[in-house]
Amino acid sequence: MGPEHIAARTRARWRPGRTLCVPYPSRLTGRNNTSDPAEMPTAHHGKVELFFDVLGSATDPTLLLINGLGSQCINYDEQWCEKFAVQGYRVIRFDNRDTGLSSKLDECSYALRDMAGDAVAVLDAANAERAHVMGVSMGGMIAQRLAIDHGERLLSLTSVMSSTGEPEYGQSSREALALVMAKPAQTRDEYVDNQIAERRVYGSKPEWIDEPYLRARAARAFDRCYYPAGIGRQMRAIKSDGARADGLGMLTVPTLVMHGDRDTLVDPSGGRRTAELIPGARYVEIEGMGHDYPVAVWDRWVEIWAEFVRSVT
Repeated sequence: MGPEHIAARTRARWRPGRTLCVPYPSRLTGRNNTSDPAEMPTAHHGKVELFFDVLGSATDPTLLLINGLGSQCINYDEQWCEKFAVQGYRVIRFDNRDTGLSSKLDECSYALRDMAGDAVAVLDAANAERAHVMGVSMGGMIAQRLAIDHGERLLSLTSVMSSTGEPEYGQSSREALALVMAKPAQTRDEYVDNQIAERRVYGSKPEWIDEPYLRARAARAFDRCYYPAGIGRQMRAIKSDGARADGLGMLTVPTLVMHGDRDTLVDPSGGRRTAELIPGARYVEIEGMGHDYPVAVWDRWVEIWAEFVRSVT
């Protein structure tokens, strides 16, 4: 398939899943997500409903993106996702439970294994028997648990800026942890300001911090669905999963591990340890990158991932 044919496939629009929170206008679809629910795919895992988007052709291999703590699927920017689609992949992004437009589980506890089950439900709803799976931060932990429990569904695993659940690896700096544990923002402006403050502590190098872009993205996330109550339950799910060292050591799925050398929220030792445990895993540490994915690293990130996937499939 030539580049011109792959590029043509990226013109396929996001197909939004059902909204359960504040609707937002999609830049790609040009329509509001409160369209007729009968026309919109929704993944179900028991009583949990999961919003998801699909970009690309159903005939292409699937790439499933899993978000981090409290992070909505729109953090995987549409233009960034398009770069994966140009490589010839159908991209799926979804809101984890307790986040964005997916179900909110007040007074309900759950485990990381349940969140991995959510990812399986999304694959089922999207008719993807197997997929390349990429998880970032908590999403990397979910992806690891998915590979351990449902390895037959993965074509490859990519764990980014994540760790193994072992307490001696991937620890946060005192300053970074204080920001994560701080009282949630009470207003839109406070939320946006906090996002910028966090990037200056555990984000990429200063010249890669595009403040106007980050402020616009944070405002969009707040308006779409700001739901800090879910973060505590997601943190408990992480803690309850414990160490995944034994399970990771048994994996046979081709694995790429990526980390930024400036990450102070999840120390790079977490990524190095992940790659050490998984047989045959490839480890890539990106100089200048922190616990974020700035526009400046998009092309390199996609290039590293695409080269790896081509080498193992």
